[in-house]
Amino acid sequence: MDIPTLTTERLILRPFREGDLDAHAAMNADPTVMRYIGEVQDRAAAFRTLCAFMGHWYLRGYGPWAVEERATGAFVGRAGLTRFEPWTDVEVGYALVPSAWGKGYASEVAARSLRYAHEVVGARGVTSHILAGNAAAVRVAERLGAKYAYDADQRVKDALVRVYVYPDAR
Repeated sequence: MDIPTLTTERLILRPFREGDLDAHAAMNADPTVMRYIGEVQDRAAAFRTLCAFMGHWYLRGYGPWAVEERATGAFVGRAGLTRFEPWTDVEVGYALVPSAWGKGYASEVAARSLRYAHEVVGARGVTSHILAGNAAAVRVAERLGAKYAYDADQRVKDALVRVYVYPDAR
């Protein structure tokens, strides 16, 4: 399967490659990055996560991309679409290295991922599953038009996950 490369004004969303492992593992080992995502990962766990992302493309036809800055070529995170079990909806998700925070990159990659979900995947009812307390992710979702689905909250490993639903493409 050919994984497409997408661009935004400042970023490139591209397939992961083996050379991303060091930066990806460092990001997933950072407790500030993983605070609202899951457990901090060692290199081996980060490798398995990277493999799961690649496998997602082959099983579902969409998945996460590596994100790099257009100006520098630096790896700054991941973003894209997933539908991991037990969820039944396509989700927009992202994680960025702390040096990329506060630059609007999250909104940029989430918007581009959402557009891909609508235009290429044909997804409707696209969501973001946001851990309670993650105010920054809520702001990004709401900026892109998502509404909190009060009746869709779920508990995952004793954590409250709030579901935000984006408007469908017109």
